[in-house]
Amino acid sequence: MQMPEPDQDVVARRDDLAALLCEIVPAESVIADDDELRVYECDGLTAYRQLPMIVVLPETTGQVSRILGLCRERGVKVVPRGAGTGLSGGALPLADGVTLGLGKFNRILDVDFDNRCAVVQTGVTNLAVTQAVEHAGFYYAPDPSSQIACTIGGNVAENSGGVHCLKYGVTTNNILGVEMVLMNGDVVRIGGKHLDSEGYDLLGVIAGSEGLLGVITEVTVRILRSPACARALLVGFPSSEAAGDCVGRVIAAGIIPGGMEMMDRAAVRAAEEFCHAGYPLDAEALLIIELDGPEVEVDHLIERVREMAEDSGATTLRASTSEEERERFWAGRKAAFPAIGRISPDYYCMDGTIPRARLPEVLKRIAELSRKYGLGVANVFHAGDGNLHPLILYDANVPGELEKTEQFGADILRLCVEVGGVLTGEHGVGVEKRDLMPTMFSEADLDQQQRLKCAFDADGLLNPGKVFPTTHRCAELGRMHVHKGQLRFPDLPRF
Repeated sequence: MQMPEPDQDVVARRDDLAALLCEIVPAESVIADDDELRVYECDGLTAYRQLPMIVVLPETTGQVSRILGLCRERGVKVVPRGAGTGLSGGALPLADGVTLGLGKFNRILDVDFDNRCAVVQTGVTNLAVTQAVEHAGFYYAPDPSSQIACTIGGNVAENSGGVHCLKYGVTTNNILGVEMVLMNGDVVRIGGKHLDSEGYDLLGVIAGSEGLLGVITEVTVRILRSPACARALLVGFPSSEAAGDCVGRVIAAGIIPGGMEMMDRAAVRAAEEFCHAGYPLDAEALLIIELDGPEVEVDHLIERVREMAEDSGATTLRASTSEEERERFWAGRKAAFPAIGRISPDYYCMDGTIPRARLPEVLKRIAELSRKYGLGVANVFHAGDGNLHPLILYDANVPGELEKTEQFGADILRLCVEVGGVLTGEHGVGVEKRDLMPTMFSEADLDQQQRLKCAFDADGLLNPGKVFPTTHRCAELGRMHVHKGQLRFPDLPRF
């Protein structure tokens, strides 16, 4: 869906603002030409596009501070942007706003093996963290499928997960501290190399805040020792229900795999044709189950999981016998999203989370919705923690198909909430799920969330129009101020 171009009033303001920004950053770091702005017109949710008024590319925290201070003084909205790989429209620009690109924040500042952490700038890619520490036997656990391109700052904003989040947690479980610039230009540090911080859990608030509270410029991440042994099972099933039953058996037995992913027949065929991972093409559903730890423990768990898979009706079963084979099993899963492009002109990637026990029921109802809307769907998801990623197949060139796809996707998300789940697992709300928030939260819930937003950004200039279906004037209650680099809240009434 093409968004409207900036109006003439916005164009008239652009030159004035660009001149002021050029006093903060080099002129080549300020982009105001329409053709050059098109690079930034959308994120991974490409159905929605909008030219920003202007793009600025700082490279120091001091520059970010001055830019935000300037924008607040002039009442200019700001949209933070990382690598642009987000899938919920969280980095969708505003025609009357500045897009703040953080791609130049790409340095790893410190690796501290003794404290098992690394300090990285927000534009460092996810995979680069592991590459920087793997020589010493360490790695960074969260591994989204886009890890070769997505950045740590974006991971924090969306609280990203990945195929190994079942055992090792999502981003919020793997960060220790952040440096963040508030909308008024103040620079604050929250957390650090220590494991726990005193006072409010502000780090927990910031993880998943989707750029509404501040602009993150630096992150301290946990690094973990690489497991002594890791093996993966590739298990084919005659139905998605049978695969879902196996997932339940494994978790109920108290076994927590390093990763447990599921793909249906359509996704399996597309992935196999794309990267030749050795997937069984006759399976209606495929599970990839990875066990890690000491070798003797892994071998024991492999046999236990094998028995459970057979009890659930597995038709094929292979265990990796080398590191190369294990990586090949995962290569197909991580390439599943682009592989779907081989079987459909367009696809819409959904993201919702459900209780694991409801997996067979939800998959059945998604199939029913597929028939109702006359649109194909390929299911790829983190089976172990119930984070679904149905890929709705459509053709944007067919009039009405995008709108029908959006309705189908909204029904899937409503279904997730209906069975006790949530609207998102790791892609965020952005603009995609914004209007569905009332299906999960009451008006009082949303008001309270917006009070928190107001505490950090009283003027509502940071990433407005995202997450909340309606906005309210910020009240004094809950406003935040900074004292000597530390966050301070006014006294709140007791209830």
